Amino acid sequence: MDIQIKTLTGGEAGSVTLADEIFGLEPREDILQRMVRYQLAKRQQGTHQSLGRAEIARTGAKLYKQKGTGRARHGSARAPQFRGGGKAHGPVSRSHAHDLPKKVRALALKHALSAKAKSGGLIVVDDLVSSEGKTKAMLSQFAGLGLTNALIIGGAQLNENFARSARNIPNIDVLPVQGINVYDILRRQTLVLSKAAVEALEERFK
Repeated sequence: MDIQIKTLTGGEAGSVTLADEIFGLEPREDILQRMVRYQLAKRQQGTHQSLGRAEIARTGAKLYKQKGTGRARHGSARAPQFRGGGKAHGPVSRSHAHDLPKKVRALALKHALSAKAKSGGLIVVDDLVSSEGKTKAMLSQFAGLGLTNALIIGGAQLNENFARSARNIPNIDVLPVQGINVYDILRRQTLVLSKAAVEALEERFK
């Protein structure tokens, strides 16, 4: 498929042919859902933890004698039924990550790119360079391109002025091409790729 290349100022800079095996697939929601679930589970901290009865700092002495009181038999004040005791079956620190085959992850990225191309939410720009590094100037350029909610993917090395001027703009994310991922593509309305990013993606999936 052919797509027009734009400049940051809104002009045209020729066209580029996108590989159909990357940008022309019929998107499958099940694969995208599996990948998003995989990403969100992997980034979940899992640091929630409560103290069990073995971790409570409390006396280990028997509360009262075993027989003759008419009360239930108890051996420790750390038991879960007592106030100040340990929590039974409470949360523990753990990883929430689960496995997903590498081929499925690669396919999910292709389907996410194809979904943006099919919906018209894909823009290719010639270069992501800013001479001033000023957010105000970048806002006017984004307004010319109609970008209010976008993920911008540059080459392997981002232009420092461009990254600095765009990082304070709400709902705009800027990543190098090696950081491209399905979740960020889907959570933003528009995907902006530089020519270098397109070349890197086609080389990656060659």
